[in-house]
Amino acid sequence: QVQLVESGGGLVQAGGSLRLSCVASGIIFRINAMGWYRQVPGKERELVAEITSGGSTNYADSVKGRFTISRDNAKNTVYLQMNSLKPEDTAVYYCNARVLTALGSLEVWGQGTPVTVSS
Repeated sequence: QVQLVESGGGLVQAGGSLRLSCVASGIIFRINAMGWYRQVPGKERELVAEITSGGSTNYADSVKGRFTISRDNAKNTVYLQMNSLKPEDTAVYYCNARVLTALGSLEVWGQGTPVTVSS
């Protein structure tokens, strides 16, 4: 069984920074893309940023220039550095990974970590 565990969410004032972490555990042959999504009540979950195993990145337009995604393949960990936070960044942030296991390719989600940005 593969699990993703997020950490680093919390309450921060507008203009501040937070760093989210997500660790994958279990019997994993390979982790392909990893990413961060966010969701607010009443809205669909949206992509924030993603990174391939080779390090290529993709960002939502709303976070470009403020957020940076990175990963440590040796630690099965993905990070999201969030700077210049805005109240509209308030959401539950979910980690996502596409992994190869003995059962084949799986898409796995974390439990979510809340981020609240006060104005």
